[in-house]
Amino acid sequence: MVSSSCLHSVLDTAVNGIIVIDDNGTILIYNRACENMFGYKSAEVVGKNVNTLMPSAVAEQHDQYIQNYLKSGDAKVVGIGREVVGRHKDGTEIPIELSVGEAQTESGHQFIGVLKDLRATKEYEERLRVLQSNLVTMTRVNALDEMGAAIAHEVNQPLTALMLYLQTAARRARAAEQPDDAMISLMDKAVVEAERAGQIIQRMRNFVERQAPQCIGTGLATLIDDCLELVRVGHEADDVEFISTFVDYDYQLELDSVQIQQILVNLIRNAGEAVKDQPVKQVVVSVERDEDNVFVKVTDTGPGLDEEAVSHLFKAFTGTKRRGLGIGLAISRSIAQNHGGDLLVEPYEEGKGATFTLRLPVNSKATS
Repeated sequence: MVSSSCLHSVLDTAVNGIIVIDDNGTILIYNRACENMFGYKSAEVVGKNVNTLMPSAVAEQHDQYIQNYLKSGDAKVVGIGREVVGRHKDGTEIPIELSVGEAQTESGHQFIGVLKDLRATKEYEERLRVLQSNLVTMTRVNALDEMGAAIAHEVNQPLTALMLYLQTAARRARAAEQPDDAMISLMDKAVVEAERAGQIIQRMRNFVERQAPQCIGTGLATLIDDCLELVRVGHEADDVEFISTFVDYDYQLELDSVQIQQILVNLIRNAGEAVKDQPVKQVVVSVERDEDNVFVKVTDTGPGLDEEAVSHLFKAFTGTKRRGLGIGLAISRSIAQNHGGDLLVEPYEEGKGATFTLRLPVNSKATS
């Protein structure tokens, strides 16, 4: 006959949790795997009702389940097995695969539960689900990237034709025997607007087309102006004021202008969205410099970002914008770090908007 101590030793080597209860739900045996799973030591639970290990909603009904089974033989878990929820000592819920068998002993009915902790499995499944979702999203992003370049190209052609027609019409109007000055003025204004639209489309093409990284001397003030002009297109109806305080147009910085433009456009667009419903609708881009770095700051008059929002801000696919993909800031920080810099957000202050800081190193070829 196997001794009690030997039996307990064998049970403690089991990978899965093993619990034995009597027909009153009292715990008789509770092995070491259960200790690891639930956080209770054996001495804390042996002799207590097994519902100690269950969420309150299940615990209240468990004793009744046992009595119903003993009376009717209608099994809910016994001999069947299913996924259930347990409760850790700290109150957190644990997904468990439970198989239950029964034995008739001299002391009455006993039920033997074998429990497999499913937390690692659930975490793996969730990671897999997130990865699959991210893959689908990135595929859509790639498609949008290609569509954006194609649309910009197609729209640019009729815009160019429109501008040429307007210029031709304006020349013919001027050559008429009695030129209509008002009509000519309107045509000239239409030509200017068509040229501006063409410039915007060209910026869009440059923005979405895939180009190999190429660090060259770039005028930082002009780059900021181009970014502001590109963002203004989407906020003309919101009365948002976009301002750059950096006017040193001689300052050159060694960088990949397309990639840095991507960061700044993303920051400025986010700031514009943050302020469009505020009493003061203003986004300011400023620049600070020291011997080693340039700090481009994008400050808004929005509600700011609380600590919880900041903690997830640079994680991919955690964006809070209703129509956003949640990858803009993650990619922007990656681009900044690839340039030897970083992208940071200043700590939250009550009553102040958000300030994002793009830090870029001063290359030895940069001049001022």
